[in-house]
Amino acid sequence: MDQEIRALKAEKNAVVMAHNYQPPEIQALADVVGDSLELAVKAKESRADLIVVCGVRFMAETAKILNPERKVVIPVKDAGCPLADFLTPDLIREARGRHPDAAVVVYINSTAESKALADITCTSANAVRVVASLPNDTILFGPDANLAAYVQRQLPKKTIIPLPPGGHCYVHAGFTLADVESARTMGGRIVCHPECPPEVQAEADLIASTGGMVRGAAAGGDEPWSVFTERDMVSRLRTLYPGRVFYEKPEAICADMKKISLADLRRALESGEHEVVLPTEVMDRARQAIERMIAVGA
Repeated sequence: MDQEIRALKAEKNAVVMAHNYQPPEIQALADVVGDSLELAVKAKESRADLIVVCGVRFMAETAKILNPERKVVIPVKDAGCPLADFLTPDLIREARGRHPDAAVVVYINSTAESKALADITCTSANAVRVVASLPNDTILFGPDANLAAYVQRQLPKKTIIPLPPGGHCYVHAGFTLADVESARTMGGRIVCHPECPPEVQAEADLIASTGGMVRGAAAGGDEPWSVFTERDMVSRLRTLYPGRVFYEKPEAICADMKKISLADLRRALESGEHEVVLPTEVMDRARQAIERMIAVGA
């Protein structure tokens, strides 16, 4: 099947993009593997005829928004993101009405319709930089409340209002202080994602996006890492740094990230299923918010 997929990529002039949380066998066949920011930038740059996004729905939408002339597909139609579902366009409109002077910062883990109502988007890798770039004192930030809390600690002069207050990723919300205690017994460093609860972040040695974890591991050192994020991030790190020791939490599984199989990927390349189609006006408004984010990073 690996050979068939590689042959189809060449035949279709296709590029396969996979998030760091995808199963190892999908990562191994991807042309691009990265976090949400890295995938967004590469999607914008791609000149392939077909972009296959192995991730969840909002990632495929982002690729389409940034490269509307290309055909973008997601191999499994119902690979969604419960975190993204916390934020709705109505919530954004209502919050703007209550805070007319606030800027709206929408996490990349959100629907195209929510991005279309944002002033700017962000990822976990650049959230602090994005918010710091804004002149507004008050920021409406959604949908992840734990990431909002992280930004608030880094930028205490801003007022960060989580939208909604309880938005969370169930995988990261599952990390606890008991996990911290267990990790300490194994030695090394605790590296956690900013979607983890604030009390867990406070005990971590490093807080980083998945892309930040890759860069941090590359910076050197040979001490073990306990990695507090989706477990296949550890698969990625072990592939990149085979001489290092990384510990995962076996139960930290995003069910939607595991929906895409090699058979699904092959079918998507063969048939072009399932194409991402979005209203032009939604894409145009969302693209402005995403490109503002990319410009801040540049």
